[in-house]
Amino acid sequence: MRNNLAKSIVLLVIALLILPHMPATAQEKVSITFWHMEQPPYRVERFQTLIDEFNAANPDIEVKQEAQNWGEIYTKAPAAIAAGNAPELLFAIPDFTPILRDLGAVQPVEDFVAELDAQHKFYPAAVAQYTYDDHTWAVPLWNMAHSLWYRKSVFEEAGVEVPATWDEWLAAVETLTKEGQYGIGVPANKQLYTDQTVYDLMINGGADEIYNPDGTLRFNNPQTVEAFDMYSQLYRFSPPDSPGWTWGEAEACFANRTCAMILQFTVITTYDTQAEGDPEDLGVAPIPYKEGVETPGTISYVNAVMILTDDPAKQAAAKKFISFLLEPENYGRFLNAEPGLYLPVTEDGSTAESYWNDPLVVKYKSQVEVMLDNSTSGRLFGFTGGNTFPSIATISAQNLLAQTLQMVVIDGMSPADAVEEGQALMEEAIE
Repeated sequence: MRNNLAKSIVLLVIALLILPHMPATAQEKVSITFWHMEQPPYRVERFQTLIDEFNAANPDIEVKQEAQNWGEIYTKAPAAIAAGNAPELLFAIPDFTPILRDLGAVQPVEDFVAELDAQHKFYPAAVAQYTYDDHTWAVPLWNMAHSLWYRKSVFEEAGVEVPATWDEWLAAVETLTKEGQYGIGVPANKQLYTDQTVYDLMINGGADEIYNPDGTLRFNNPQTVEAFDMYSQLYRFSPPDSPGWTWGEAEACFANRTCAMILQFTVITTYDTQAEGDPEDLGVAPIPYKEGVETPGTISYVNAVMILTDDPAKQAAAKKFISFLLEPENYGRFLNAEPGLYLPVTEDGSTAESYWNDPLVVKYKSQVEVMLDNSTSGRLFGFTGGNTFPSIATISAQNLLAQTLQMVVIDGMSPADAVEEGQALMEEAIE
């Protein structure tokens, strides 16, 4: 027995000497998963390239991605939180974040954002969309802003100038509508893309403020009515199947020359792969505005990432991965998962070689520069005038801007009656 005891002591001593120097096993790795709604395979592939590089450089961490979709995430994420199987990281847009924040799952990140800001200099507007109730709730990653896309040759052949005002816009879409071609393509179904295009018209009609400063709704006002009326007039020159469109159908309509114009974040990838791919013919311009509107602009979404775990080790791993993505040599490659769509939200990212040396960005540099310029006048419903109203998340989740538009273009209601009903629906939703 003494021999066995002696052997056990020797083995224990050896183990204590060896174990601290052994590499971590796969079971000891800190594993984090992030969900995102960037489903196109080439975006997922680019993300995976960066993930693989990070994992190789950090053998104690394993990052995994899972692509989701916007049609399900508003219900899937809260359900995952309730079931205790939410991801550690979740990409978000400003009006989605308050829903999860109200569930107590989102971790405040103002100190982490301040550290990143000291290194990379966030544009203040990017952080502002996620800062309210004394905290910052997500780390900005990229911006997206709508522009008006067209072909220069199509305009030239029709003798049409790029419209700047609403009157010019209506005249242009009517002239450009002919056999086999519609002057514009705009959606009308109850989903996010329609919310976005509707809000483009609201901004440029002077109706960008949905809330009063005290938090009450001011959606029902003459400027909003005019914006919905203008949308309904444009819609008359849109393809008959456009009510059911999302972003992809609009891009396809533009790529195959059925639509002379569309409102979209970018068309560069589809235009380059599915159309002519001639950068000299691809036109992009600010969205036309109602004459007299002092501050025209566009809808703008700062996409960010929320941290949903309160586990200190997982939080540290998540922050290390986010920091990796925002390093200039990585950040440009991350943004160019979809060249032109993801616009930088940091000063050093805006000048990073990794951003500007992507082949598609080089090819369409002038278009990207216009998009960046347009994004400086970007706004988002519920996050305007220096105010943030988290209840906009409920309005957005139910696509009530789009539903109000449907009342006009599908149900035949007058814009005034539809906007009045739209405000009633919004008030009911946020009670």
